[in-house]
Amino acid sequence: MTEFSEPTDDPSEQHEPPADWPVAITGVTESIVATRGPNERWNMAALGLKAPPEETDPVTARTWGRTRTWRNFTERGSGVVQFTADPREFVDAAVTIREEDSPVLPGADAWVEIEVTRTDSGTQGDTNWVEWTLRPVSATVRRERIPTINRGFGAVIDATVAVSRLDVEAYPTDMLVDRLVYFAETVDKCGGPNERAAFATLDAVTDWRERLPADKQLPTFDQ
Repeated sequence: MTEFSEPTDDPSEQHEPPADWPVAITGVTESIVATRGPNERWNMAALGLKAPPEETDPVTARTWGRTRTWRNFTERGSGVVQFTADPREFVDAAVTIREEDSPVLPGADAWVEIEVTRTDSGTQGDTNWVEWTLRPVSATVRRERIPTINRGFGAVIDATVAVSRLDVEAYPTDMLVDRLVYFAETVDKCGGPNERAAFATLDAVTDWRERLPADKQLPTFDQ
């Protein structure tokens, strides 16, 4: 595993548990994965972590298409999975090309160095997918939070999924646009400044609003 420098936080706020996941992986847990590319920089991408059917089984994840994550997993066999509650970082990872000198984002509460192994592959529609098993090598917890529920945050995460499926034949465009309308309205009503800024980025880098009827009025957000 390639070594990297941790962010310069107060060391008293960090501790290193055993090489295991620092959070419970249930259902599909959303994360951001950093993978090192041929330019030696770290690419950020959204990655859904699928919980294993048995506790002794490994966590798995799928990459779709010939993405930077797919390439870097293939060539490096490793990455850094991080957990963050900052919706802006999720949107950047999901819908923009973000490369950093460090694999750990400022908003990460915890991260895990992983080794990956390709275990399966297939095709859905016109898109190839690869399934990977993820094995934790080392884990760091920077800070722990009291959990809160913000519907705006959930709407932002779901919106990144809907946007990624636009123009995919298996998903009707009208249905996806209707979902994005609902997510935008939810962020307007329930989101805070970070959720609004995240949705503004989503609007800026995608063309989903251009698919709306001309008379449709929706809230807009400032970055």
